[in-house]
Amino acid sequence: MAKIVDMPKLSPTMEEGQIGTWHKKEGDSIAVDELLAEVETDKATMEFRSFDKGTLLKILVPDGSVVKLGQPVAIVGNAGEDISALLAQAGGASGGAKPAQATPAAATPAEPKPAEAKPAPAAPTSEPKQAAPQAAPAPEPSSDGRVKASPYVRKVARERGLSLDGVAGSGPHGRIIARDLDNVTAATQSRTQASRERRPGGAQEAEVKPLSMMRKTIARRLTESKTTVPHFYLTIDVDAQPLFDLRERINADLQAGDKDAPKLSFNDLLIKAVAIGLKRVPTCNAQFTPDAILLHKRVDISVAVAVDDGLVTPVVRDADQKSVVEIAAEVRDLAARAKEKKLKPEEMMNGTFSISNLGMFGIDDFSAVINPPEGAILAIGQVRREPVVKGEEVVPGRRLSMTMSCDHRVIDGAIGATFLKALRGLVEHPGQILVL
Repeated sequence: MAKIVDMPKLSPTMEEGQIGTWHKKEGDSIAVDELLAEVETDKATMEFRSFDKGTLLKILVPDGSVVKLGQPVAIVGNAGEDISALLAQAGGASGGAKPAQATPAAATPAEPKPAEAKPAPAAPTSEPKQAAPQAAPAPEPSSDGRVKASPYVRKVARERGLSLDGVAGSGPHGRIIARDLDNVTAATQSRTQASRERRPGGAQEAEVKPLSMMRKTIARRLTESKTTVPHFYLTIDVDAQPLFDLRERINADLQAGDKDAPKLSFNDLLIKAVAIGLKRVPTCNAQFTPDAILLHKRVDISVAVAVDDGLVTPVVRDADQKSVVEIAAEVRDLAARAKEKKLKPEEMMNGTFSISNLGMFGIDDFSAVINPPEGAILAIGQVRREPVVKGEEVVPGRRLSMTMSCDHRVIDGAIGATFLKALRGLVEHPGQILVL
């Protein structure tokens, strides 16, 4: 018996998802747990698998559509089965209205309203030639010049070296979908480039980059953080020479045993140092709730990783109980899978404290935004070469700046300062990092 397939909840915080690409087409047989589509959620690109076996009778939303939880996306049943009643239930006997509803809100102003369709019969009497262009897909997808295409389609276009300017979209309301790119030729691209060069003054229009699901979530969560969490900031500048020397010795020893052994980074050592510091000052390993402050017994460090669409924070669980080498291997694995969008949602949730390191980009110091519901985040700059005073002499040295953003509802100034004092002691006497 045919049934409607709704958009499932693919991650704990998911409220909507964007269909990246369907892996099955109408008429295909499907089995239980077979991959139907890839869906971009607020956390990562997830696999949408079938809960039933049968035939994919109807796809209700095309590639690139943004779909709310519980919204119909397909109909599955037996081959040849009458699905007219289900199509009506899903939003119309033809099923064509559903993809339009799944189109992102930004495209709505360009859509004709149903009420405006009634005056249309009178228009052809005065200008009959205008009716035909309205019936065909227009090369320009919207009246404001925006190119309407999903992040997935834009990614495919970049990989093929294609421009989306001037591409006629066959999706709802001129939206460019993946199969439209198959019709783009080198000649089309040459004409597009020539048209661009002919614009007045040689100026090019700004590219409109639609928000990905991840970027929408980042915008929402960080806006909530800065507007609802009272931030304050504490900065320390520490002697990084002992930590630098320790890292050099560890890496030399590792490669003496195996020349292909991966090297430890400063970040690996600092994750361990932070974990020990949180055990010593547990009041910083906390979060605010409306009724109480939660003091965590576990030390789960969220590590910020930059990816193409924004930022994700995979979590190193029980960092205080792991060696530096174990932490380094885990961070490499998490970061690699984050960039491939292969992380599981549970691997990015329920951290107790965050670390964001921009030292590798040459940043000396910065302030980070707290990742709710955590109570603090540590921003780490680069290790700087500069002269320092040792006794009565000025000698070459290395310094490191770190700034902790604190939720003042959880962490007071003195508590935050106590934690940073403990962290300074660990960085400047890093032998403790190896034995604790």
